[in-house]
Amino acid sequence: MKSPGKLAVLAAAALAGVGILSGCSSSSGGGDDGKVNLVVAPVLPGATADALKALHDRVQQFEKKYPNINVKAIEYQWTGTTFAAELAGGTLPDVFNVPFTDSKTLANNGQLADITKYFKQTATAGKWNKNVLDVATGKDGKVYGIPWGPYAMALSYNRDIFTKAGLDPDKPPTTLDEIEQDAKIISQKVPGVAGYMQMTKDNTGGWELATLTQSLGGKLEKVGSDGKVTVTADNPQTKQALAWLKKLRWDDNAMGSNFLFDWSGINQAFASGQVAMYMSGSDVIGSLMQANGFDQKKYGVTTFPLSSSPNAGILSGGNVDVVNVKDSPEQIAAAVKWIDFYRTQPTVDKTAAVNNAKTLAKGDQAVNAPTLPVFDKATWEQNQEWIKPYDNIPVENLKPFNDNIFNQKISPEPPSHTQDLYGALDAVVQAVLTNQNADVDAMLKGVDTKVQALVDADSK
Repeated sequence: MKSPGKLAVLAAAALAGVGILSGCSSSSGGGDDGKVNLVVAPVLPGATADALKALHDRVQQFEKKYPNINVKAIEYQWTGTTFAAELAGGTLPDVFNVPFTDSKTLANNGQLADITKYFKQTATAGKWNKNVLDVATGKDGKVYGIPWGPYAMALSYNRDIFTKAGLDPDKPPTTLDEIEQDAKIISQKVPGVAGYMQMTKDNTGGWELATLTQSLGGKLEKVGSDGKVTVTADNPQTKQALAWLKKLRWDDNAMGSNFLFDWSGINQAFASGQVAMYMSGSDVIGSLMQANGFDQKKYGVTTFPLSSSPNAGILSGGNVDVVNVKDSPEQIAAAVKWIDFYRTQPTVDKTAAVNNAKTLAKGDQAVNAPTLPVFDKATWEQNQEWIKPYDNIPVENLKPFNDNIFNQKISPEPPSHTQDLYGALDAVVQAVLTNQNADVDAMLKGVDTKVQALVDADSK
């Protein structure tokens, strides 16, 4: 599930430097003029005239820098259900993007071009946050794409409420047990406030249950060596996660009285001081400021706790720009140049970083919202120094997240029928929070059966 907060950021980015041209066709490789032809698909269908012009300008800038490459920009949306047919039919663009959920599987199945040789020639090849680059790295150790726009699930908290409860806002919880303890204290000492709450409807309940499961080392789906997906919601870690929520709700009475929250609803509850802590994408402060008028000085954020399990990881999402496996070496080389120019360089270019910060600040949007850094800590710190004059969130409030995010292992979302799975799990989370005697085992088995049928139907 793409973080709704990230959707807003990407929309703003689209207006700043992305656009769409209609049509979708595979490149023919070398042209009669001896140039390399490249079809790229920067964003999803649907864009404003300003966005179209911005993309046109970017293409012209690229072709001026690389006069031996012809670029045609098209609109395109990748979906798992149509990918195989498009690959077989030769209708895929040369450059397109896939979600974090699918990049490794596609790479391991030999369905993406190996870009390792050309990726290593980029100026930023040695700067990548290895946890981020891993989502585009196959089991053979080769690189099959370049990630962009990642987010990590995090724990947001209200610093003022922490202070009212006698807790230190500079020392947020670092384990699930500590979240529970702090939530219980808050609910007891600050009347009318839920110490902790999670989303529960419109597929967000399953999304956040997936985060808990993976933070404990479990998986809601497993992919076999043959590529077959097995739905495994009925697993020990998911049951442990639900037991933790049950304890918070029924033993500690630390989750308030409203148990039906979607993304916008819980943001509003948090912004109005009804919820002290909740799980969301690390970039949510931008939406809290824009949509909810939240005072960013009250905002605190830290990494979501991971267990000691070697399989534990923080659920994350984002996109990976990849290259058509049928492309020639010349096209693959050109494609990597395009991805690097279009996606990567603005992150490490001072002028681009400052211009973006100015635009955000002018629109009262979050300038230094915490994200899952694409590059190593030194590169990220340099970027933060460039935008420092325009920061509008107290840097010290973000320190618990920024200090720890580089050490967190990334765990992509379940890869098949993700939204169907999340929707089915919404009911399980709601039941645990509203029925003290909810039969978790039976419900999780039911989820496995229901979603597995959808997965199996795809292969028939």
